[in-house]
Amino acid sequence: MIETILPSLISAGVTLAVCMITNKSQHDKTVALIEYKIDELTKRVDKHNNVIERTYKLEQENAVQVEALKVANHRIEDLERMVQK
Repeated sequence: MIETILPSLISAGVTLAVCMITNKSQHDKTVALIEYKIDELTKRVDKHNNVIERTYKLEQENAVQVEALKVANHRIEDLERMVQK
């Protein structure tokens, strides 16, 4: 009876060891892939945030230019009124 149980236990132990090694290897690869994807996503988010900041600055500059244009148009209208009088 021991002649059949002992080889079965050895086979089960080796199979368990191989499964554990394989699972550890796959786990490490999965963790590395997840870390890589998170790093890439972080880079994309940083680029996006950069675009948002630049857009905000451009909108502010545009608002200043629009206001300056309104002032210039108002001055031109005043000068035209003065010339017509």
